[in-house]
Amino acid sequence: MCKFFRTFAPYMETRYDKNDLQQALKVLREGGVIIYPTDTVWGIGCDATNAAAVARVYEIKRRVDSKAMLVLLDGAGKLQGYMQQVPETAWMLLEAAEGQRPLTIIYPNARNLAPNLLAEDGSVGIRITSEPFSKALCEQLRRPIISTSANFSGEPAAKIFSEINPELLDAVDYVCAFRREDTTRQLPSSIIKIDERERITIIRP
Repeated sequence: MCKFFRTFAPYMETRYDKNDLQQALKVLREGGVIIYPTDTVWGIGCDATNAAAVARVYEIKRRVDSKAMLVLLDGAGKLQGYMQQVPETAWMLLEAAEGQRPLTIIYPNARNLAPNLLAEDGSVGIRITSEPFSKALCEQLRRPIISTSANFSGEPAAKIFSEINPELLDAVDYVCAFRREDTTRQLPSSIIKIDERERITIIRP
């Protein structure tokens, strides 16, 4: 199992400005939308339980809402709040991936999340973030955060801040300062889907 996961590059910056974090949290709590660094690419984020905020993210990205978005959590212990039952297979995958490349797992039977971010089959992709800023956002917001790449639909994902379209920066309520100078290009996450019968589909190795 461990051979499946590859190590990722360390983050150039690990200490963030608390004022930057607090401003981002203020916007999220008010139902706003931010651009922020994640454990993979730069992302557009909002409170994943707020359907109106989620709808605005789709609008900003110029993306149809039939395409589901994934969410970030700061710890695996919080998974149980957002699905009917955490598959046993998921615990094994998360343990194997710890300290390795980020892992997104698509879980069946999601709950307590904005309905317009879920896939048509009721599933949701969740990634446990270890990146300092996004982890702190989730911890202090006490809710999962939407994580969709900071680009307009059809354009390449922004792996570093300078690749973000200026028009997109103007469309959100707050752009986080942390890691703007970081030119480290992280690997995209591995993606694995687990169905109700705990069958695994590898979507991206």
